Amino acid sequence: MVLKRRYGRIVAVRPLKVDFGKALKFINLSIAVLLVLGIGGVYWLGFRPLPKTSGQIAAPISAQATVERDALGVPHISAAQWEDAIFLQGYVTAQDRLWQMDALRRLAAGELSEVLGASTLELDRDARRLRLRRIAEQHAQSLRPDDRAVLAAYTRGVNHFIETHRGALPLEFTLLGYGPKPWTITDSILCGLEMYRNLTTTWRDDLRKALMLSTGDRAKVSLLFPARAGTEFQPGSNAWVVSGRLTASGKPILANDPHLDWSLPATWYQVHLKAAGLNVTGVSLPGLPCVIIGHNARIAWGVTNLGFDVQDLYIEKIDPRTGSYLFRGQVEQARSESEWIPVKNARSVEFRQWVTRHGPIAFSQNSHDFALRWAAAEPDGFAFPFLELNRAGNWTEFTAALARYPGPGQNFVYADVDGNIGYHATGRLPIRRHYDGDLPTDGSLGDFEWDGYIPFDQLPVSYNPPRGWIVTANQNPFPEDYPYRVNGDFAAPYRSTEIRDRLTSRVGWKPGDMLAVQKDVYSSFGNHLAHAIVSAYDLVKPAKPELQQAVELLRLWDGQMEKQTPAPLLVTLTYEELRKRAVKAAWSGPISIYQFALAPVAIQNIIDSRNRLLFRDTNQALLDSLAAAIEEGRRTQGSNVARWNFGQSNLLTIKHPVVSRLPLIGPYFNIGPVEMSGSSTTIKQTSASLGPSMRFVADLADWDGSLNNIDIGQSGQILSRHYRDQWNAYYAGRSFPMQFDKVEAKDTLTVVAK
Repeated sequence: MVLKRRYGRIVAVRPLKVDFGKALKFINLSIAVLLVLGIGGVYWLGFRPLPKTSGQIAAPISAQATVERDALGVPHISAAQWEDAIFLQGYVTAQDRLWQMDALRRLAAGELSEVLGASTLELDRDARRLRLRRIAEQHAQSLRPDDRAVLAAYTRGVNHFIETHRGALPLEFTLLGYGPKPWTITDSILCGLEMYRNLTTTWRDDLRKALMLSTGDRAKVSLLFPARAGTEFQPGSNAWVVSGRLTASGKPILANDPHLDWSLPATWYQVHLKAAGLNVTGVSLPGLPCVIIGHNARIAWGVTNLGFDVQDLYIEKIDPRTGSYLFRGQVEQARSESEWIPVKNARSVEFRQWVTRHGPIAFSQNSHDFALRWAAAEPDGFAFPFLELNRAGNWTEFTAALARYPGPGQNFVYADVDGNIGYHATGRLPIRRHYDGDLPTDGSLGDFEWDGYIPFDQLPVSYNPPRGWIVTANQNPFPEDYPYRVNGDFAAPYRSTEIRDRLTSRVGWKPGDMLAVQKDVYSSFGNHLAHAIVSAYDLVKPAKPELQQAVELLRLWDGQMEKQTPAPLLVTLTYEELRKRAVKAAWSGPISIYQFALAPVAIQNIIDSRNRLLFRDTNQALLDSLAAAIEEGRRTQGSNVARWNFGQSNLLTIKHPVVSRLPLIGPYFNIGPVEMSGSSTTIKQTSASLGPSMRFVADLADWDGSLNNIDIGQSGQILSRHYRDQWNAYYAGRSFPMQFDKVEAKDTLTVVAK
């Protein structure tokens, strides 16, 4: 019995007995009912049966073909001719990802507001400032016949799906109240240009650096922008390959996990294409044909971003009323471009801009008008050699295909069944004679023009290096004595160094072992900073008891950026405080303007060199930053530092751009929130905005022993069983066998010629 006061009297009340098992069942049942009702509501809003993945259909192909889908929904396409295989790739990609494809082409073309309303107007203006649709149309007109044939076959496949499924389109079209236009070759080029834009937009970095140098202490600001990390080794980006002498099988193993912005549906689409003279599997980009990363029966390759700067800003002396501007003492006339942006439920908005010889006047700032030159916009800036690459059987054929690849600049790693391994940087990289391209230049002088592009055979390359491995992790691959000027958005070398150390620590590597390397979350930078903090504390011995607990945690820390542990959060917050203090010492503007890939290198250099320009007393700066970090952490995670959780500060939520807005059930179709391990300086590079977009491990001894998984699932259809069936394995760091010679079909679609 329990005594309680009721109506002014003390009475005895029998305690309430709760059957927590029954209560939990009731709660789960209630949630299930709500989900059933919610999903039923989705059907009611716009029920469409999922496209057929088994049975038989007719299509305009040359001979009967099949699409076998495995347990993950990956289509294995077998056709008589490559044209039919590419046609069916377009068809099945549209089956699974049509709305994503439509959204990508609209994002690139600046046409989102037509279906989403005024909220996306600025995104549309950004795309139109870069003239992406105009560039795509220009490239579509100048395609080589063989490139056009590949894109045309894919286009026919996409359109066949659209034409035969007008009454059964993905739910997003119903929710937004529109239907897709026919697909075009220009649309595929737009999808490629969107990835190009995503990987090469560096002009904002030029502006930030210029502003800090012009208004801050130049000597101090320069310390924050080191040209090199000083520890690069060749070559560079985010993949690796080891020769047979380091593996258990005696054949090479190649691994690749490119880091990109989180996306739902997934960035990549898995596909296997088989036809006469073609047998290739891997991942493609929705909207584009062929396999971008993968293997055929002879070779395997991985791809990640090079980071070389292919954008320049020119300050133009232009009359904004007439478009006349100066170039080498002569008056030239800019071209006026005007177009209207359709806006759903509102009036169309006019968009106008001038275009000079250097490019569009993309924006104005501080009475300056800036024109943007971009390699993707050059008249010969597009080619599509991926069918050649997919058919390549050796290094010579592989590099011949790469020589035609225009960009975005990439690092390609390579292996073949004969035991060879290799690397080649690719892309059209501008030659700058009198400047580096890291700051805006005076467009009127004519002294800062591009002098063509670096020849392909002079780009960084490595073939069968004696050491038996090639490592890339976005670091600078160009040697200091390189004959051309180099500037770019290169990463700090911490990840590449850790990959190298892991691969050289043993022999006998197997494909599954590479997953452990891909999910490695050790940060040598974080560990180095922790040791510097501990050393400063031991030397200074500050009379601040609140620091002691934090220092002891760092003293025992092993450098692993793991969720549900406190030390990674301590190090992260201390680094942010150090960074703020360094920027404040260099200039008086907003701290947020300093966004630089080599910022950790800059801070480490300042600490290690004990440079007094930014920190008068490095030890005191470290301890003051630690104290500020503790204060910041206590605001969000409580006073007991030992109970802090790094994962809570590294939460990931991936929202479906349309369905997530549905009331009640929308969040069910999202990913997360989930805690993530890793940081920008770990092999498994994760943040709220980006992470490993897929994982690929190629076993050159046994293709069916290769591994591949994307982060979410094959299908963009929210009611498909393949909508997010790969997420749990991805999150846990597991992968799936990559079926090639032996395909276990769960569904078979027979396609007959009509």
